[in-house]
Amino acid sequence: MRRMELAQLSDRAMEIRAAFARVEQQRHGRTWTDAEIMQGFVVDVGALMKLVMAKSGARHVDDLDRKLAHELSDCLWSVLVLARLHGVDLERAFLQTMQEIETSTSRAENS
Repeated sequence: MRRMELAQLSDRAMEIRAAFARVEQQRHGRTWTDAEIMQGFVVDVGALMKLVMAKSGARHVDDLDRKLAHELSDCLWSVLVLARLHGVDLERAFLQTMQEIETSTSRAENS
């Protein structure tokens, strides 16, 4: 599988979101709202929490590494979709946030 840039990952996430929307419309007569997408993300984060606990030995989960990779990917999908739906340039925001954290960490280390 080839590597993709963040913008390409975001485009792919939106393609999958569009496929989900078609199924939602067909099955339920409407598509999920942004809030419902966020609720799905929260569910995925809960599942991720259990897998991270298993990774640290607090739980047992069969096929743990595959399930952890899958859940991390689900969470990334949600973040990419929510960012796009809300007009957030995630790459720019990420780099800016990392710079802010680095600056504040550097200040704390030098105090």
